[in-house]
Amino acid sequence: MPGEGILIQDDERGRKSDFEISEDERRRTRIGSLKKKAKFSHTLRKRNKRVGDYQFPSVSIEDVRDAEEEDAVNAFRQALLVRDLLPASHDDYHTMRRFLKARKFDREKTVHMWVEMLKWRKEYGVDSILQDFMFDEYEEVQRYYPHGYHGVDKGGRPVYIERLGKVEPSKLMSVTTVDRYLKYHVQEFEKAFIEKFPACSIATKRHIDSTTTILDVHGVNWMSFSKVAHDLVMRMQKIDGDNYPETLHQMFIVNAGHGFKLVWNTVKGFLDPRTTAKIHVVGNKYQNKLLEFIDSSQLPDFLGGSCSCPDGGCLRSGKGPWNDSEIMKLVHAGEATYLRKISCFPDGDDLQYKLFASKVLSREISSAESGSDVEGFGNLTGLRTSGLMQLTPLCEEDEQQALCCKGATMEE
Repeated sequence: MPGEGILIQDDERGRKSDFEISEDERRRTRIGSLKKKAKFSHTLRKRNKRVGDYQFPSVSIEDVRDAEEEDAVNAFRQALLVRDLLPASHDDYHTMRRFLKARKFDREKTVHMWVEMLKWRKEYGVDSILQDFMFDEYEEVQRYYPHGYHGVDKGGRPVYIERLGKVEPSKLMSVTTVDRYLKYHVQEFEKAFIEKFPACSIATKRHIDSTTTILDVHGVNWMSFSKVAHDLVMRMQKIDGDNYPETLHQMFIVNAGHGFKLVWNTVKGFLDPRTTAKIHVVGNKYQNKLLEFIDSSQLPDFLGGSCSCPDGGCLRSGKGPWNDSEIMKLVHAGEATYLRKISCFPDGDDLQYKLFASKVLSREISSAESGSDVEGFGNLTGLRTSGLMQLTPLCEEDEQQALCCKGATMEE
């Protein structure tokens, strides 16, 4: 009937109108959401920052970058590509940035450092060291050189601890060799970038690629360190500085006696100010200082914390996000969807967002400036800075997240 046709048309128009209203509501909701994000991003714009998110299957990891540094990394990346010096396993924004920072963003010096690193990895067999090397003497080594990761600091970074006062160099060298310990040291670096840093990044939902280190020097007799022990320390320091630069967020040297402080006052004059600014030399009243940066539950009781792990103690426990099975499922997934947010700020107040998502390998990275809008989580090839007197240049992280006080501090 004609009347029915009119009713049907009116009904269809009503449904269409409802649909349009619904679409309008959704549009307004999206705009409102973006405006909320704009408040945070607008602050970053004033600081010349760029915001990017890495999205895992159920976790989005925020990555705040300095615009000038990002441009420098992209230029460095192009220089490496032209010279065929960028294997897929190292095509990572944060790895390239760390090397640039180590050479104060001098591109040619960084290229030279990069070439030497690739050469060393090939000669040392680093790419297969996790599979090829077994450190069977680990338990015995722990007895004479107590060390290990335990928990995270308040910024979500792994905490690495060494009890240098309990090191027995001659006994240590009776259960291992310098060469084998160096291989173990490198293997631990690789594990940190493959497991610990990604796990911490997922747990804190922001990029992590540096550590907080605590060296407990209580009872250290510096005169008892043999030539072999000194050689081991110097070789570790060279490996770390040359091949894993800028991975130390800050270091606390606790239980430092008067003699050590005198030595430190002399040594720090020869070091890069960026390094000394991140090293805190503290006496035997160090607990409150550590607790400024590390929660009590994350500190072993022998350092003034509340944790006393069973079954071998805190340094053997491996406590941290890397022991969370759900987090490690994401780390070991192999692939993830990465969501890149490119924020465009025109002269007006309106914020424009462009979203790009793609399925890529977790070790891949590509640059928006070179034609891609997807960035990988990172190649994860470079770890904690550790070992006695590891004094290479340190990583300066986003000032909004940094917990470290400026200037080296010495406290009783």
